[in-house]
Amino acid sequence: MKRSLAILSLLSLAACGADGEPVRPTASSSVTMSSSGVSVGTAVGLRRGPVSLALGMGS
Repeated sequence: MKRSLAILSLLSLAACGADGEPVRPTASSSVTMSSSGVSVGTAVGLRRGPVSLALGMGS
């Protein structure tokens, strides 16, 4: 729990720009239809220069 809070604090600090240029969040989603059904996917992330961090979820 403490580790998650520390990571969230660092991401918030980076996103607000207090340590330099602000980092812009990214988001994407997709809906795919196939013969086996419909699947939905979502991803959120941060990008700064050549480095990006993303977290995705889908079925």
